[in-house]
Amino acid sequence: MKYINRYRDPEIYYESEKVYAPSDDSYLIIDFIKKNLNNDYFNGTKLENINNILDMGTGTGIISIILLMMKEENPKFKAQMYASDISEEVLNCAKKNEKVNGFTSKINYIHSDLFKSFPNSLHNIFDIIFFNPPYLPLISNSEYKKNENDFCWDGGKGGIELFIRFLKDVKNFLNIDNKSCVYYISSSNADQRELNKIIKDKGFKSSIIEKKHIFFEDILLNKLVLV
Repeated sequence: MKYINRYRDPEIYYESEKVYAPSDDSYLIIDFIKKNLNNDYFNGTKLENINNILDMGTGTGIISIILLMMKEENPKFKAQMYASDISEEVLNCAKKNEKVNGFTSKINYIHSDLFKSFPNSLHNIFDIIFFNPPYLPLISNSEYKKNENDFCWDGGKGGIELFIRFLKDVKNFLNIDNKSCVYYISSSNADQRELNKIIKDKGFKSSIIEKKHIFFEDILLNKLVLV
């Protein structure tokens, strides 16, 4: 079984502070994709059974673009790509990066705060969702004034508040007839105990599949499935 893991990384450009630059967390996802996508399967799931993929909080679009590059090389990998972000400026950056890498209108872009503006037509269609959310705990210093760029890193209370909002609606968009799943990033500095409790209460099971130690924390790549 030949593995398709010798891909160059996409060319990525960003000029605004509102756009989250690809970092160790981004490449933890990308390296996992490269290692686990072959001619027939992605991490144990047949490529023929992966019809729709969502890149939630796409940022520069790097995850969607690497998947497009892999689709070009593999006729069995035909999934439709969707990418969403809360910022229209960020989405414009992702669209530019798509073109820089030789693709035109191959990604369906959605301007939305998590699932808030997703149309009903997207209910229960996603087989895989990738989500690299802001996961750093909220700064509690009363002298700090939040600004519009903070959404790139601010995970809210305990570093999990945004992901908890995501959990409230994600079940409505997963393909429950398939073995759908969510691959998401979290931090060892976030309130993992509380997060795992809420994940269980929402009917999911989460497991750590990759990790990387960076300075003062472990960056965790997790797989979330319905139970």
